[in-house]
Amino acid sequence: MTVLFILSFTHFTASPPMDTITNWLRQNLKGDPILWGIVLLFSFISIAVVYSATGTLAYKKMGGNTEYFLFKHTSLIFVGLFFMWLAHRIDYRYYSRLSLYALLASVPLLIFTYIMGGDINGASRWLTIPVINQTVQPSDLAKLALISHLASMLSRRQQHVDDFKTTLLPVMLWVGVICGLIILSNASTALLLFATCLLLMFIGRVPFKQMAVMVAIGIVVGGVGLTSGQRYKTVLSRIESFTDKSKPVPFQLEHAYIAEATGGIFGKGPGKSTERNIMPHPYSDFIYAIIIEEYGLVGGVVVVFLYLAFLYRGLKTVMNSYGAFGGLLSAGLSFSLVLQAMVNMGVAVGLGPITGLPLPLLSMGGTSLIFTGISIGIILAVSRGEREIRPMVGEPADTARIPRVSQYA
Repeated sequence: MTVLFILSFTHFTASPPMDTITNWLRQNLKGDPILWGIVLLFSFISIAVVYSATGTLAYKKMGGNTEYFLFKHTSLIFVGLFFMWLAHRIDYRYYSRLSLYALLASVPLLIFTYIMGGDINGASRWLTIPVINQTVQPSDLAKLALISHLASMLSRRQQHVDDFKTTLLPVMLWVGVICGLIILSNASTALLLFATCLLLMFIGRVPFKQMAVMVAIGIVVGGVGLTSGQRYKTVLSRIESFTDKSKPVPFQLEHAYIAEATGGIFGKGPGKSTERNIMPHPYSDFIYAIIIEEYGLVGGVVVVFLYLAFLYRGLKTVMNSYGAFGGLLSAGLSFSLVLQAMVNMGVAVGLGPITGLPLPLLSMGGTSLIFTGISIGIILAVSRGEREIRPMVGEPADTARIPRVSQYA
């Protein structure tokens, strides 16, 4: 009887707080719950791996204060999660209007970055905000703005996708300008963004003939941009070092191979990496090698599975979308993040030339975490909006729901 009384008392005293928490989560965390879970798992993994990978950096720059980068990175992750939460609370259709203004702001920022940007790791990609002394990559804003605006343009031109003047010309203009400006200082980002735009055009039913024209123009703009930006020597050397096996493997990539080879099936254990003390940037471009070294093949496969699960949930949002804009927006952002992740992990294991791209959701960074959070928040806003879709201000009630994107694709 005493045991039953204690269990009953515990049940009644514990239930109300749990119910309160559950109700709060339901009211404040909308959208795909599995996507929320995947992002939180990535956040925990990122904190653990970055804390391990920044040990040597802490001794070099912070006098051995290893907790400095732990608290800094954890704070930035919470900032990214906050922006994700904020973005997912906004009706996703508003991003159609905001994307044009973001693009217009991106053009002068990209030009200014190319001319006056800071040189970090051999690339002029950064602007420094004077007051807070925080570096910013304008290409992150431009990438998000271009994908959003391209989704908006294609969704509004579904009945005229085969019209060169109405559809391809404005698309070609914006893609050419943004990718052309980004390639001046960041060729890999521009290439991935261009590939994402082509994928969006394919999903948006743009004819192959027009896409071929887009590819031809992209090759010309890319060639001019690389030559003008004097980045072609770096790009060619990276490609040559990957294709020509007679040349020595780059230093950082060589030690990434060593990290992966010594990780085994289950890894050396959290915080027990040795190559993190040798590699110049184990916390950014090659963090996947540190994951394999400490958590083994199992850890590497789990990370790949999480990215594929993220892509699956993003595409599920596309298929459930009532509007072409929401579907295209979710598809573009999902493919952009996962494609970058696959390229980064492919480079770490020797499947492609070095790109300098961080691993989304896992690498240490400031603006990349924030813009990644905004991108995921927009995907969540699409999944949330399809359940709670309402006519926008000034929008006729009978046009609130439009055919599913799967009918267009």
